[in-house]
Amino acid sequence: MASVPVNVESKGSMWDLDHNLDQPMDEEAGRLRNMYQEKKFSAILVLRLAFQSLGVVFGDLGTSPLYVFHNTFPSRVEDSEDVVGALSLIIYSLTLVPLLKYVFVVLRANDNGQGGTFALYSLLCRHAKIITLPNQHRTDEQLTTYSRHTYDEGSLAAKVKKWLEAHAYKKNAILFLVLIGTCMAIGDGILTPAISVLSASGGIKVEDPKITNDVSTIVAVVILVGLFSIQHYGTNKVGWLFAPVVVLWFLLIGAIGALNIWKYDNSVLKAYNPVFIFRYFRRGKRNSWISLGGIMLSITGTEALFADLSYFPVLSIQIAFTLVVFPCLLLAYTGQAAYIVSNNGQAFDAFYRSIPDGIYWPTFIIATAAAVIASQATISATFSIIKQALALGCFPRVKVVHTSKNFLGQIYIPDINWVLMVLCIAVTAGFKNQSQIGNAYGTAVVTVMLVTTFLMIPIMLLVWRSHWILVFIFTGLSLLVELPYFSAMLFKIGQGGWVPLVIAAAFLAIMYIWHYGTVKRFEFESHSRVPMAWILGLGPSLGLVRVPGIGFVYTELTNGVPHIFSHFITNLPAIHSVVVFVCVRYLPVHTVPMEERVLVKRIGPKNFHMFRCVARYGYKDHHMKDDDFEKLLFDSLCLFVRLESMMEGYSDSDEYSTCEQQTRKSMKKSIDLLVTEGGSGNTLFSTLESGASSSLDSIIPSQSTQCGSSLMMRCSGQTSQRPGEELEFLNRCKEAGVVHILGNTIVRARRDSGIVKRVAVNYIYAFLRRICRENSVMFNVPHESLLNVGQVFYV
Repeated sequence: MASVPVNVESKGSMWDLDHNLDQPMDEEAGRLRNMYQEKKFSAILVLRLAFQSLGVVFGDLGTSPLYVFHNTFPSRVEDSEDVVGALSLIIYSLTLVPLLKYVFVVLRANDNGQGGTFALYSLLCRHAKIITLPNQHRTDEQLTTYSRHTYDEGSLAAKVKKWLEAHAYKKNAILFLVLIGTCMAIGDGILTPAISVLSASGGIKVEDPKITNDVSTIVAVVILVGLFSIQHYGTNKVGWLFAPVVVLWFLLIGAIGALNIWKYDNSVLKAYNPVFIFRYFRRGKRNSWISLGGIMLSITGTEALFADLSYFPVLSIQIAFTLVVFPCLLLAYTGQAAYIVSNNGQAFDAFYRSIPDGIYWPTFIIATAAAVIASQATISATFSIIKQALALGCFPRVKVVHTSKNFLGQIYIPDINWVLMVLCIAVTAGFKNQSQIGNAYGTAVVTVMLVTTFLMIPIMLLVWRSHWILVFIFTGLSLLVELPYFSAMLFKIGQGGWVPLVIAAAFLAIMYIWHYGTVKRFEFESHSRVPMAWILGLGPSLGLVRVPGIGFVYTELTNGVPHIFSHFITNLPAIHSVVVFVCVRYLPVHTVPMEERVLVKRIGPKNFHMFRCVARYGYKDHHMKDDDFEKLLFDSLCLFVRLESMMEGYSDSDEYSTCEQQTRKSMKKSIDLLVTEGGSGNTLFSTLESGASSSLDSIIPSQSTQCGSSLMMRCSGQTSQRPGEELEFLNRCKEAGVVHILGNTIVRARRDSGIVKRVAVNYIYAFLRRICRENSVMFNVPHESLLNVGQVFYV
């Protein structure tokens, strides 16, 4: 049965309260979900964000004209028809992939504003039970943000869902596909700054041939250091700084393109006829196919549209692309083609050579600035991807800085930023050649696009419940463009295309090993948990004493007593007067509302004073420096005890049996009391999960205002004085001291394990555990109240 928060408005009428309580609980849950997910943006805000998105999202796509024709035709073009054919490919690639596939289809597959491969994965995990993390709980689906569909038996969606859930290898295959796309996107974040800045800085050689490649490479490295050094200012400030430059850049390349069409050869406009694509391949055959590796660079940066979606709403990105980006890119490429045809097929540095003499240096400065900005799109996308992977247990915990209080999706990850900078400089200084970097760049981008296409198939069937014909059309058109590009990039692996493969392999190993270790740690805790009877049998006769204070014991388990607790009291036979088992979980949702964040449950009889608190977060949620996690837990605990006193039929045991009407009746009586006494307008309560023999398991609001003292006296009078005494007992224990007990679990491979497993577990996973951030740091636990308990287990 769903746990539905009831919002008590002191100014509302009693009829409204009665009406809300008498509604079916499923209807109420659906209404709350719709209210929570509804987002409204004013027209002015949408236009402002569309302007900012130009500086953050579209820089990569907008600077592709710097190097596309240079990489497509590294030598002189013998036949002008080849230029027209390549231009036709560029035009229809831009139309099918960025415009139709991403802007109007894939952007709609966002997880409440979150984009990227992990956002697609989170959607799938909610609509089909394919998540590989084992610590799932039945209360997860009761969240207002946990939106999902039910399917009719025998429908196509139901069959697809059943097929995906049938075997573990299918779940692992989907996770592996997501990890590949994620790792390639990270490689993209390394290669984009390298090729963009190196291509822009190469423009100084066009006017002065005496300048060598080493000079332009040094200039590129200096620019890159400056770019990564300003990331800590945040996307909002960077967007306002970059957006005017990018707008000027798009208008400039569009105007230069239109001028070149009029000045050189307007016959290239026939490239808008797709017949010239067929003629291009028939004439060039294998060479034309290999040249796709260069043409493919015209759509690089498209994948950042989706990954950067957390920074801006969909509508703002659609407006910016259709009104500014798309038409200006078409003009820019058409104008370059006209210049190449009129200059004997000279495609080398075609962009800079086609610039009118009077505006060359201003254009060079703007081009360099735009290339720097182009890198911002993939850097921001990499931060978002890492944050999502971290929350879903697929990446070691790193420091995440939220740079905006208004837009929670805007983040900065210092450790990843400096790793990207070092690798980017290494690629730039190592190759010194934009052609080889372009080969590597294209390999990473087309792989991300293919992964997105394959993940969109179950999304369209399960989430959108689209007709299979629409799914077939979307998949067919996407693969019609992406598979030829992918096959062409295979010819480029030996010419630089191996770089993203190496980078992706390194990050894939890190993610997979971390995920493997996380799953094994939970399985160990789950299998070695202590029976409740053993805990209830503890007492003075066994030498166990209760010392004043509250002990928060951190565990991965959502039920049962963790092995680390028994390990602790075996070596130190003393426990605190109040023991709270704390489980911090990340769910496959974008955010968990604050009023549903903490799940509280009593373990054992009342006089044992043992509880469980499950703190739940989405991958968009964050922990600010001023957050007091300890206060959140304690307030939730106190409110749980107060809610117990308001319920009729209260029992001291862990089991609580009552019918739904009785629970709702007692809730309604509590609300009547609250309104009568002038209670707070924002106090939230939750229904108890009831059944024949259900646990007392309530969702406790973490930011509720306190009930009036007269109300608490009346509620206590209805049941007994013991709840009030327990509250006083909790406060006395808090004053006595609070200790946070964390498990320092060391994972080791068995001696009979293979060499690969031993290296992965004993060295790589152990190293990642040492360098990742501890929960005590993430939740601002004071060092003086922290206690680590060590244990070793073998996998």
